[in-house]
This record gives sequence, structure tokens and C-alpha cells, in this order.
Amino acid sequence: MSRFFLLLPFLASLALAADSKKKSDDAIKPGVRSPITFQVSPPVSDNAQLKMRMHALETPPPFSISMEKFDIIVPKKYKKGDPHGLFIWVSPSNAPSLSPEWEAVLAEKKLIFVGAHNSGNNREVFARMRMAVDANDNMRDLYDIDDARVYVSGFSGGGRVASMLGVTYADMFTGTIAFMGTNFYTDIVTLDKTEVFEARYIPHEEIVAMAKTDCRYVLVTGDKDFNLKNTSAVYENGFLKEGFKSVELMNIPGQGHSPPKAEWLKKAIEFLDEGKGKK
Repeated sequence: MSRFFLLLPFLASLALAADSKKKSDDAIKPGVRSPITFQVSPPVSDNAQLKMRMHALETPPPFSISMEKFDIIVPKKYKKGDPHGLFIWVSPSNAPSLSPEWEAVLAEKKLIFVGAHNSGNNREVFARMRMAVDANDNMRDLYDIDDARVYVSGFSGGGRVASMLGVTYADMFTGTIAFMGTNFYTDIVTLDKTEVFEARYIPHEEIVAMAKTDCRYVLVTGDKDFNLKNTSAVYENGFLKEGFKSVELMNIPGQGHSPPKAEWLKKAIEFLDEGKGKK
């Protein structure tokens, strides 16, 4: 996106030698899930950036992107010169799994999938965030990416991580889809006023201002999802109350705490795509 890396004064130093990050994608066969690794982390995911963007007091543990593994799915119709969107998945388990029906939707919507292994709920949050940010940066070197369609998504605990990334890294992700799990940066009172969900992070004020005006968010839940109260309250008393311009709540009839049918992924992507090119 055109605003990528233009946020804070010291981000001007983010330039890395392009050829140090270039990796051959000759082994990636379009339409087939393939393994991929990255060698270089951008400065935007280093300790100082993470702590600044999250207002974190603790120092993130050691991390090396070269030790991490990812899966990638490039749509069969992808060609150089025809920019595709990027769909970065944060899994609640150790494998970045999607149903074939979901994969078909991503192909239809011209979205390249990338998801990290060993990024489940048992992994500490800083590493999960770093893997998504690093994938975002590295994939832009390998493929022609539509900067207006860089989306982060996840299910359950992965949805919670995605919801934080979509705000704290609003300069890198234009849209977020949080399935059956979402966090927010203020204390949230449920709509029936019986529970309070504590703030989970504190975003940088300049970045959250960008998130409110430039990014789009879809919160997906179901009337049988145990996170329904949380998600509905975050929508009403979080995103809407704090003045986010483009947020959608999808409450799926009969849906429990499981990934929904592909039609709901398609609807969520279409909501994000409606904002393409808007400032």
C-alpha cells in the first residue's frame, strides 16, 4: 500500500537490500499448497517496533524467521503483471489448515494464501505477530501484490491475534477478518452489562488513527459461538464506539465455534474489497 512504512520518523531507515530478501519462487506450483521459508525479517517486526506498537513492557523473546516454515497457495491464474491480493492466515493450531472450499474462494477472489506453521495458540503472541508481519513483507518481494488488498485473518485464538495485527499494523494490512475471536484495546462491557473484557493491548495513537480511517474489519461469530457476547460487545462498544469507519459484524445463524462455510469467507472478503482504493 502506498502508505506502507511511512508512519513514524525512524521508519525511514527500513530500507534493506532488495536482493538480500529476494527468493526464488520457481518451486511454487500455482494451485498447489507448497512449503516456503523466508530469511530476512524487516525492521518493522523487531523488538522496538513490537513494543512501541503494543505499548508492551516486556521484551519479546528471541526470534529468527529463517527457522520458521510457511505454507503458500498461489492461484492457478496468477501471472506476473497481474497483481493479486494477499491473505495472511493466523492459525489456532500448529498447522495453517484451510478447507478446500475456503481455498477455492481465495482463488476466485485472486488472493494468495500464506500461513505459518507452529503459530498456534500455544506459541507466544509476539512470535505469532512477527510471522504474519514477516510473511507480509517477504511476499511482496516474490509476487505482484495489490497493495489495497493485503488482508490478515484467523480463527479463534488466531482471530484474536489477527484483530490486534489489523490495528497495531494498520500501515501493513488494509483489512482484517477475525473468525470467532477478537481482542480490543479498551475495556469492553458486554451488551447486557454482565461482563467486562479487559483491554489486551495499547496501540500507538498515530497507527490507530490510520486504522480508524483507512482499514476495514469483519468480525465473524455465530449464535452458538461461545465468543458471541465478546465479539458483539467488541463490535458495538469497541470498534463502533471508538469511531472506526468500516466495520462489519457477521452473526451466522446456527453457527458454533468452528470455521463457517466458505460463503461467509466470501462475504467477508467482499466487504473488505468494497473499500479498495478508498482513503
